[in-house]
Amino acid sequence: MFYIKLVWPTATPDKNLPFIEKWRRLSSQLLYFCYAMKLYQFPGAILGIFLLFGNAHTVAAQDTWSLKRCVDYAMANNISIKQQDVQKRLAELQLRQSQLSQIPNLSGNVAGNMNSGRSVNFTTYTYETQTFYSANASLSSNVTLFNWFSKRNIIASDAYQAQSYGFLLEKAKNDVAFNVASAFLQILQNNEQVHVNETQLAQTKAQLANTEKLVIAGSVPESNQADLEAQLARDSANLITAQNNVTLSILQMKALLNLGFDIPFQPEIPANIGSIPLPSLNEVDPEMVYSASLASNPLVKADSLSIKSYERSVAAAKGAMLPTLSLSAAIGTNWANNVNETDITTGRLLVDTIGLVNVSGTDYKVIQPRFEPGSRKTPFGSQISNNFQQQVGLTLSIPILNGWQLRSNYKRAKLNLYNQQLTRDQDNQKLRQDIYTAHANAVAAIQKYNAASKGVDASQKAFDFATKRFNLGLMNTIDYITTQNNLFQAQINKVSAQYDYIFRMKLLEFYRDQKITL
Repeated sequence: MFYIKLVWPTATPDKNLPFIEKWRRLSSQLLYFCYAMKLYQFPGAILGIFLLFGNAHTVAAQDTWSLKRCVDYAMANNISIKQQDVQKRLAELQLRQSQLSQIPNLSGNVAGNMNSGRSVNFTTYTYETQTFYSANASLSSNVTLFNWFSKRNIIASDAYQAQSYGFLLEKAKNDVAFNVASAFLQILQNNEQVHVNETQLAQTKAQLANTEKLVIAGSVPESNQADLEAQLARDSANLITAQNNVTLSILQMKALLNLGFDIPFQPEIPANIGSIPLPSLNEVDPEMVYSASLASNPLVKADSLSIKSYERSVAAAKGAMLPTLSLSAAIGTNWANNVNETDITTGRLLVDTIGLVNVSGTDYKVIQPRFEPGSRKTPFGSQISNNFQQQVGLTLSIPILNGWQLRSNYKRAKLNLYNQQLTRDQDNQKLRQDIYTAHANAVAAIQKYNAASKGVDASQKAFDFATKRFNLGLMNTIDYITTQNNLFQAQINKVSAQYDYIFRMKLLEFYRDQKITL
C-alpha cells in the first residue's frame, strides 16, 4: 500500500508560507466586500460566498500530479529545453541567411557635400577656388555567377546543422522526461520509506504502551521501558529524516519542472508499484538494446548529421580557394549648384572691329557682329538627367596570395570533420558502455531485490517469535529492539532494492525505445 504525506516544517511560522498569506488576504478582502455591499444583512449570502471559495481552495489542495502531467509540464517549462530550442532556432536562422545570400545584393547611396577651396568647376572642368554645394546618388548590385559551388555547400552544411540541432532538442526533451520519471520514482520511494518508518514507530509505541502496563504490574523491570523509550526517540528521528527526504525530492522535481517552490505538489501515487510493466532481462539484452538505440537515439542522429555538415564545410572551404566569377551593375548621377548653361533669352548682340579698309583715302572700319548668349544655373532635373551614368561589368577574382588564409581555412575544416568523427565514435562508445553498465546493474538489482524480499520474510518471522518471547519475559529489551531494528532495516532494504530494480529496468527500456512510462 502506497500513499504520500506532505509534511510542512512545524517550526515554521504561518507567515512564512505564501499560500497561507494569500488565503488570509483573500479572507480580509471578502469581509470588506461583504461590508461594502451590506451583505451582512443577508447571512446566507456571506455563508454561500465563503463556501464557494472554500470549496475552490479544497479542490485546488486536492490537485495531484501524474507522471504524464509532470512530463508535459516539463516539456513546456524546463529551462534546459528552452535553451536547446533557442540553439535550434539560431541554427535555422543561420540556414535562412545562407539561402538568402544567393540573391543578388542591392545597395543605394545618397550623399550631400559642401565644397570649399580649390576644386573642379563642373561647367569648365577646371580647378577654381570657390565654394559650392553638390549631391550624388547611386544604386549598385552584385551577384556571384560561379564560385565552384561554395555557397551551395555552405547552405547544405547549415541545413544539416539545423537538422542536427533539431535532434539535440529531441535528446534534451528525452533526457528531461527520463529525469522527471527518475525524480517521480524517488518521491515514491521516499514516501514508501516514510510508510515503513511510520509502521515502525507505531509498533514501538504499541510495545511501549504494553511494557508500561507490565512495569506497573511489576512483571518486567523499568529498564525495559527506558530502552523502548530510547528506541521510540530513534524511530521518531528516523521518521523526521524520511519526511524531510520526501520534501527534498519534491523540491528536486519542482526544479526540473521549473515550478514555483511555493506551489503545493502532490504526486499521483500508483495503486500498486509492483504492477508497473517491466520488460524481462531477455527483452533488454545489451547488444540488442545498443542496436536499437543506434537507430533511434537522437544523439546518434545528431552526430551523423554534424559529420555531413562538416563534410560540406570542407567542400565549401576548398571552393573558396578557386577563382570566382561575379556580375556587377551600377547606375548613378550627381548635381552641383555651380553648374551653368547657355541662355539665349538673356544674350546680347555685340559688334567687333576686325580691321580698317581705305577707300579713296578714307579709312572704313570692318566690323563683325556676334551674339553673346547669357547663362543661368542648370536646373536640378537637367543635371540629374545629363549626369546619369550606367555600368555593367564582369569580375573574375583569382586568389593568389593572402597569407595562406584560405588554405588554413580548408585544413581547419578537415580537422573539424575528423574531430566530429571522433566525437561520434566517443558518443557511441559511451552509449554502449552505459547500456552494458545499466544491464549489469539491472541483473544485480533483481538479485538484490529477491534477496531483500527473503530477508524481510525471515526478519518478520524472527520478529514475531521475538515479540511472543518478549511478552512472556523470555527475551530482554536489547535483544528485542535488535530484532525489531533488523526487521526495519530489512524492510528499508527491500523498498530501496525494489525501486532500484524498477529504475534500472526503465533505464534499459529508455535506451531501447527512447521513451519512459510508469
